[in-house]
Amino acid sequence: MKKKGIALVNILLCLGLLAGCQILPGGSTGGSTPVLPPEEHTDADDNGICDDCGTDVVVEVDFYAVNDLHGKFLSSDSQPGVGGLTTYLKEAQAANPNTILLSSGDMWQGSSESNLTRGKIINDWMSEMDFVSMTLGNHEFDWGTSYIAQNAAACEVPFLAINVYEYATNARAAYCQPSVMVERGGAKIGIIGAVGDCYSSISADKVEDVYFKTGSSLTSLVKAEANRLREAGADCIVYSLHDGTAGYDVSLSDGYVDLVFEGHTHSRYVNKDSEGVYHLQGGGENKNISRATLSVNIATNSVKTDKAETIASSVYGQRADDPIMQTLKTKYAAEIAKGYEVLGYNNRYRDDSELEALVAQLYLEIGLERWGKQYDIVLGGGFLRTRSPYNLYAGEVYYSDVQTIFPFDNQIVLCSVSGYKLKNAFIETDNTDYYCAYSTYGNSVKSSINTSSTYYVVVDTYTLQYAYNGLTEIARYDETTFARDLLAEYIQAGGFAK
Repeated sequence: MKKKGIALVNILLCLGLLAGCQILPGGSTGGSTPVLPPEEHTDADDNGICDDCGTDVVVEVDFYAVNDLHGKFLSSDSQPGVGGLTTYLKEAQAANPNTILLSSGDMWQGSSESNLTRGKIINDWMSEMDFVSMTLGNHEFDWGTSYIAQNAAACEVPFLAINVYEYATNARAAYCQPSVMVERGGAKIGIIGAVGDCYSSISADKVEDVYFKTGSSLTSLVKAEANRLREAGADCIVYSLHDGTAGYDVSLSDGYVDLVFEGHTHSRYVNKDSEGVYHLQGGGENKNISRATLSVNIATNSVKTDKAETIASSVYGQRADDPIMQTLKTKYAAEIAKGYEVLGYNNRYRDDSELEALVAQLYLEIGLERWGKQYDIVLGGGFLRTRSPYNLYAGEVYYSDVQTIFPFDNQIVLCSVSGYKLKNAFIETDNTDYYCAYSTYGNSVKSSINTSSTYYVVVDTYTLQYAYNGLTEIARYDETTFARDLLAEYIQAGGFAK
């Protein structure tokens, strides 16, 4: 009889005769109590069970957030790529279907594979992984807004930036949206994205057409969007902010935001603010990721953070690469081939200071060659800073190595500058990111600069566009030669083999 009873239940299920009834463990229907739609559940005693239909109304949602990946797609001796991370995240998705992956910005700029494809390889990876959103970071603007627009049109993942506005229209930029709403297990989650007050971290010529609303203006935008999402049925609100906690207004934690994922500062932390809302940031360069688990009661809209942690790459970096890695490498093989070119041999370890000083010298040398007969050039250099892994190790050097440590497309320029600014911004500065190589003329005058006279220097466009330096552009070297190219030519000529 028992087997016949089970068979009867299965037949009825197939015929749809038990539709609307709750099926309990063991095949019981729980009587004829219908399972209510999520919006009709009630839980007056807040025990996690619907008062009317007995359904469990608490959904455990796992969030995994990546910030400041900087294009680190493939593994190297000093850096884990996303192959092991992909395997790890797919395991997490399989373990809990109510899993959400998101990004808090600076995903493209930094590696050879990403830079040579202008971020497309990272976009495809996020699409494959079913990321629900990517907040724009300051470095998404390094190639100009046209590339963001192109990527937004081609990428399946929505780009978020509630506070990026166009000067021409005073409206939000069309390639980004303020938020997304996703559903997991009946719980509706609103995710709001914003890029923080890091406008000055972008070369001015790349953001001539947009501005960022920050401070109280940003807070107002986020509050209004949170209210809109709540009215649309959101059970909880997650804020994905490309900025550190210092750029967060804690008033948002008073009923507007339930969880915050941050970025930009490359810090690793899990903090709880004065209102009890957790803030997480997973460092940068794929060294860590952030994870939080929320218990969302879809009947009462109450939210509890059950877990908040950062996960080190040592946990996921050793896993075998997911097959998607090879698929994407094959898809973009022609575009990323340049990264595999061997430039030459490096006979010893060279740290960031040596490399930055060398680039300053190379700026000076090409400046003297191009403009030295017409102008008395004092120095070459300016704001020069390598990126992760910062140094070059002994052995063969690939183009990808120099592109990773000098990734930015800052053009080389001849500029005029007053003696006053030359002394304060270059010669007597205590800024450790400024490197200067002096010409013979420069060495002869640097200790006796006339503050009211005009002098000439060779820098790049990032240094030029920093207003404090007081530089005026005279001439541009060309549009395709950057710091990494000068360094690559130096290595090809045997400069590091000596």
